[in-house]
Amino acid sequence: MNVYEIRGSFGLDNLVRAERPDPVPGPFQVRVRVKATSLNSRDLMMVEGRYNPRQKLPLVPNSDGAGVVDAVGPGVTRVKPGDRVMTLFAQGWQAGEPTKAITATTLGGPLDGALADTMLLHEDGVVPTPAYLTDEEAATLPCAAVTAWSALVTQGALKAGDTVLVQGTGGVSIFALQIARLFGAHVIATSSRDDKLERALKLGAQEGINYVTTPDWEKAARTLTGGVGVDHVVEVGGSGTFEKSLKALRVGGTVSVIGVLSGGAGSVSLVPILMQNLRVQGVFVGHRQSFEAMARAFTLNDLHPVVDRVFPFPEARAAFEHMKQGAHFGKIVIKVS
Repeated sequence: MNVYEIRGSFGLDNLVRAERPDPVPGPFQVRVRVKATSLNSRDLMMVEGRYNPRQKLPLVPNSDGAGVVDAVGPGVTRVKPGDRVMTLFAQGWQAGEPTKAITATTLGGPLDGALADTMLLHEDGVVPTPAYLTDEEAATLPCAAVTAWSALVTQGALKAGDTVLVQGTGGVSIFALQIARLFGAHVIATSSRDDKLERALKLGAQEGINYVTTPDWEKAARTLTGGVGVDHVVEVGGSGTFEKSLKALRVGGTVSVIGVLSGGAGSVSLVPILMQNLRVQGVFVGHRQSFEAMARAFTLNDLHPVVDRVFPFPEARAAFEHMKQGAHFGKIVIKVS
């Protein structure tokens, strides 16, 4: 099997191709021939050593993959050879609340991930691919789409008529926009570029705010809601945007913390959270039950992921460089086979 490994030490220069013996499925295991894998900010941070500097190496990165089952071990009942499947981010998380043990079962660190042409997974760690999606589209769902679904639906109780503010136009934010529109919610999108805002409006956002030309975007969001504030903020910026997100919320509103692109350390006053009854929730992607519910909803509504660009497997490093530049809209995908 062909893989990419972070070998020796962290950094894109140490992301190298390698060969490993083809795995043989044991009891309750399935072997998946990977067709495509997508990138998340977490994957880039993992390669660069910013996500977990203590991660043991070598490591195959990437949590998200889609492919075809080509062999199963004894006792497998969920899937059969020939079935198209997607990876489950936290392999041990089927439903309910996460645990410390569950957080240790995530693909792309600490477990080997999907930047490979073959994966060996437990049968509980794969989810059937909706028939209407291509493998490239399906590979974008396991992390970004499930995170957005968990934030707004599983944990966020999104309902028709709510106003959702999404930050930027990366994978989670675009999925959050699509999911919010699916539920009949009003969407305000922010971006540093007007051309990206135009694309967000075409996807269904009702308003766009350029946070470069309008640095007080939280005030603009409140103005757009008649001074009330938004119901939900999908927070991907981290410490650099968190306080503004709180100010954009209505009394009783929710902010879902799912990213730390501007940094994870910072200080914020707790007074507004207390006095305005705000809800702050961290979102650790999501469990299998959420993934399956989301897949059903996407299928019923023929919702297609937004794919920015597809790179061939030999150009995997270029895909990471493209993500590092931050110019993408939606998801970056690597076609494996």
